[in-house]
Amino acid sequence: MTYDCGFLAELPLSADQLSFASTAREEFAADFGTTADAERAPDAVVWPERTEDVSAVLAAADERGVPVTPYAAGTGMQRAAVPVGGGITLAMARMDEVREIRPADMQVDVEPGVIGDELNGALESEGLYVPSFPQSAAFSTIGGMIATDASGTKTVKYGEVADWVLELEVVRADGSIIEVGSKARKTSAGYNLKELFVGSEGTLGVVTRATLDLATRPPQTVGGRAVFSTLGDAAGAITDVVRAGIDVATLELIDPLTAEMANAYTGSDLPATPTVFFEIHGRAVDAELDALRARFEAHDAARIASTADDEEMAELWRARREIGHALTEWDPDRELEVVGDVTVPIGSYPTIIAFIGEIADEYGLPIPAFGHAGDGNAHYALLCDPGDAEERERAHEASDRIIRKAIDLGGTCTGEHGIGADKRSHLRAEVGDGTVETMRAIKDALDPNGILNPGTVLDEVDQ
Repeated sequence: MTYDCGFLAELPLSADQLSFASTAREEFAADFGTTADAERAPDAVVWPERTEDVSAVLAAADERGVPVTPYAAGTGMQRAAVPVGGGITLAMARMDEVREIRPADMQVDVEPGVIGDELNGALESEGLYVPSFPQSAAFSTIGGMIATDASGTKTVKYGEVADWVLELEVVRADGSIIEVGSKARKTSAGYNLKELFVGSEGTLGVVTRATLDLATRPPQTVGGRAVFSTLGDAAGAITDVVRAGIDVATLELIDPLTAEMANAYTGSDLPATPTVFFEIHGRAVDAELDALRARFEAHDAARIASTADDEEMAELWRARREIGHALTEWDPDRELEVVGDVTVPIGSYPTIIAFIGEIADEYGLPIPAFGHAGDGNAHYALLCDPGDAEERERAHEASDRIIRKAIDLGGTCTGEHGIGADKRSHLRAEVGDGTVETMRAIKDALDPNGILNPGTVLDEVDQ
């Protein structure tokens, strides 16, 4: 469907903040997990530079019933930022100011277009940082992280991005501007609306400023990796470390196929065997490292290497850090069809990892498995011949079975990527009809005309 967005030219926007050109529009027809499709392109793109720009666009669009899809850096996996029915893309990249750093309060005010690693770079001189950013923080934005309630390699110690959000400035569908949360670290004042907007994927409002809590950079960091003979040994070791209460900041797992892909892309020399990456932060890292080694050795770790040198650690982690790009470059005849991010209770982690392997064997498809194992998060990917419709269908069927297994184990269909447009069919199975109806009621209350990112999160039948 197409919409007449000519009214945008009447708003107080400069000429370079608005485009109807096909080249500009098609740039926003895909995200990292989606192949570009001109049919998904919006009818217009607006680059807001301040909160008032967002307010003006939403108020005008709401009055006319024109959909608005917020777009951050396009690093999402589930089409949450890709329009499903035309309208306006609100490209937030120009709202990229670090407004104020308050070291005494251990807080920072940022706009949504700020890149994660750039923010942590700006905080470095104060000895502060946000520790929970995802692996994509080198190019993903704070706004996108908040929209999907992202998390990363350090979640096992530091939690999700949501755990570091104190206060938000949000523009509602009708253009009104509100603040939710508090700059105090805790508040019991009324409904917890901040948590409502975090993870809502642009369906309830548009975040234009976030106040984030900050952590002191750890005085000591040691990192390393351990090699195991089997995935079962590796997954069992991870579960054992978490249950033992060892103070790890990171526990990451990659399977042999993922190691092969990472080696091909980065030129690294990872052994083609299950590997666990780890980091320990704090003041007593040696004691925690000894405890971790003991648990790994109890699960027959073949080799454990560690270092406290920053450069050596960066090289150690390089292969894990580049997996996202390695997946897309591994086979020129295959495209990334599905990227999964199921999460299960930690005791069930070995079960879901084993099940992914069983599905790969049953369907005869290469399914690399990796992820933030310390919090039960298993990532997997399916790459297909784009011209083979039957193979693509089997890939989605295989993914659906992995997701159903995760839900059956008491887990979730998405640990950090969000529902987007691709996982709506699994939401109802996971949370139940009553919960989806409650979500629908909230959506109707905050966005009665349904203009905010339609086709995302809720089932199509509910849109």
